[in-house]
Amino acid sequence: MLDLKTDRDGVEPKGAATIIVVRDGVEGLEVYCVKRHSKSGFLGGAVVFPGGKVDEADRDPHWNDTLGALHPRSDLFAGEPGSAFHVAACRETFEEARVLLTEPNPTAEMAGTLRARLGARPPATAFRDLMQQEQLTLQVGRLRPFAHWITPAAEARRFDTRFFLTALPEGQVARHDDHETTSSFWGRPHDILKRWTESEIFLAPPTARALEILIEADSEASALALADRQPLDAILPHFLITQNVPTLALPGDKLYPEERAPVFADGPTRYVLRDGRFVGERDD
Repeated sequence: MLDLKTDRDGVEPKGAATIIVVRDGVEGLEVYCVKRHSKSGFLGGAVVFPGGKVDEADRDPHWNDTLGALHPRSDLFAGEPGSAFHVAACRETFEEARVLLTEPNPTAEMAGTLRARLGARPPATAFRDLMQQEQLTLQVGRLRPFAHWITPAAEARRFDTRFFLTALPEGQVARHDDHETTSSFWGRPHDILKRWTESEIFLAPPTARALEILIEADSEASALALADRQPLDAILPHFLITQNVPTLALPGDKLYPEERAPVFADGPTRYVLRDGRFVGERDD
């Protein structure tokens, strides 16, 4: 799943974006997850939220003519020029999960038809062209900034990833693409984490932490409000081997190479490899 080595110098991380899509379920808040293809070069076989890397086409200034206003907290997500993270998040989520955040809001049937027009593994320019042809405006203001994680330098492939949260658009149906993602499901955060602790699925630390935070929410509305309270400082874990145990120390942990304030006031300060999965622990 992960390719971590302590002696790596670290390559420059690529910009990436992902969307946590939520909905009101019968028994409370549900989150949409997809399983990455087992042959994916990064996190193959892992359960994740839809997303991917920022493409040059996502930075095209012509997007400014087909975008709604950004969420006010987006100013705290510095890095890529303009709205590139937002465009990438919308594009990748449409490609991988067939969820389209536009005005007008498409029906499930229309979203499926538009996704079929893109075909398998479409270039990023195809999404831009499709939005222009259909005169659809990306509703990037629906993306609530949620978290900012950077892959540790010890990983072979690195990403500087913005996590957003949004509610499933009314009338749409999420569906994995059968290429980059091989299966998908809706689940309550607590239930997904239970499957993880029982080693039924694999979750990377950023995914697990997002689900732990969302346990507090019992509805779409409360999840959106919760997103607005999340700190957006970049989280760059430091990989090391301590007492023969692979460990990802977070800023604020005593094993972190720089003195920093803790990332989570009531959450883990490190992730330690236990029985094949990185488990959140505190150093106190």
